[in-house]
Amino acid sequence: MAAAAVQEVLPPILDSTSDPPPLFDGTTRLYVNYECPFCQRVWIVRNYKGLQDKIKLVAIHLQDKPLWFKDKLYPENKVPALEHNGKVIGESLDLIKYLDSTFDGPSLLPDDPTKRDLAEEMITYLDTFLKNVFTSLKRDPIKEASGEFDYLETSLQKFDDGPFFIGQLSQVDAAYVPFIERFQIFLQEVFEYDITAGRPKLAAYLEEINKIDAYKQTKCDPKWLVQLYKTRYMDSG
Repeated sequence: MAAAAVQEVLPPILDSTSDPPPLFDGTTRLYVNYECPFCQRVWIVRNYKGLQDKIKLVAIHLQDKPLWFKDKLYPENKVPALEHNGKVIGESLDLIKYLDSTFDGPSLLPDDPTKRDLAEEMITYLDTFLKNVFTSLKRDPIKEASGEFDYLETSLQKFDDGPFFIGQLSQVDAAYVPFIERFQIFLQEVFEYDITAGRPKLAAYLEEINKIDAYKQTKCDPKWLVQLYKTRYMDSG
């Protein structure tokens, strides 16, 4: 069961004019960008496990990054990044697992081996799912991406003990939902394509996950998202 909801006041975004926090002082920090889906994955897990007091958010401006972020903290110069126990860890899928296994709070991976198998299968397929949908945005997403949303619908039919991919909320949901959220917004707004039409499990999934505070607090700005994706995937053509 999720930790009690915490309404968090988000810290300001740090840019090239911002001083660093006191780096490597023993404080655990999650460096994110508020609009980045990869960061959102880890942010969801942090919130769901109730780690708001144990892991401090630090927001980074992606177009105007502070120099200290690369020079003094993380040479990879990417977010998300976790400062913990004197080291910095990156890569969103690795961080989902790290937070879930290292910190207290409700587990996001069940003991059931059948559910673990589906979780592994879906995480393995994730890159293909994203590649196919993103590629379709430049062409005909209604035709080319429908199979990917059918994959989600089929996956949601495998367990009946909850509305999420392996029944209860898991690492799989944290990995997928930032992108499902963005695809739903963009395809509805630009192509008038409802990804839940004819997919009752996916419709129920989105309804239920939008009740979870740990996720709701991380959602992107729809207007910003539509403009970004129009620029990125449509204006060139």
